[in-house]
Amino acid sequence: MVKSEIIFLSGPQSRWKEFTFTCKVFIEFIKGFRALHFAGPCVTIFGSARFKEGHPYYEKTREIAGRIAQLGFTIMTGGGPGIMEAANRGAKEVGGKSVGCNIVLPMEQKPNIWLDKWVSIRYFFVRKTLLIKYSYAFIVMPGGFGTLDEYFEALTLIQTKKINLFPVIIFDKEFHKDLIAHIENMEAGGTILPADRDLFLVTDDIEELIMALKNNSIARFNLTSKPAMHQPFKWLFEKK
Repeated sequence: MVKSEIIFLSGPQSRWKEFTFTCKVFIEFIKGFRALHFAGPCVTIFGSARFKEGHPYYEKTREIAGRIAQLGFTIMTGGGPGIMEAANRGAKEVGGKSVGCNIVLPMEQKPNIWLDKWVSIRYFFVRKTLLIKYSYAFIVMPGGFGTLDEYFEALTLIQTKKINLFPVIIFDKEFHKDLIAHIENMEAGGTILPADRDLFLVTDDIEELIMALKNNSIARFNLTSKPAMHQPFKWLFEKK
């Protein structure tokens, strides 16, 4: 975390410090909105930064992102290396659009080279909001704590009806088998409802994933006939 976030999360601060932090968060949101407003309907792909080119997860993500981009979606990621890079790369290799929402870390995470546009954000909670705000589906590839955080954030917002019923697709059954087992334990323990299992799809089949997007994103939200976004305001120095 950046220093100001550490201070903010360390308990009550002076009113001035909390006001100035709130102003910084407001500016971060405005910066994100300006960068991503014209991204178009997106699909966000979550996954680890640690898998390199040639790794099966990297190459599978690259293929999946290419197929999704061919449907007309912009591929959105956290903008960094690994699975994020693979997803952005897959989109660009088929002529699709690719955007990223990078995070500023003590050991700097640089935006990958496959991005048409990106924004660098200081605060994780702002970044997660932006990754969710512009997307009509969420693809969960193998990853670590951050990936699960993003997955459960999206799933909780859907479960509590804070956002629409967008597809959430977990890819690679073998990697995620223990996660799925734990979700089954939660259902057995009564902490989630049986119907909550219908909020996400687990698959190893790219064709099943693509069909889910066609049925539950494109058709459900009428994206094929969705009106064009507003044109940029020159006086705000906006551009697509």
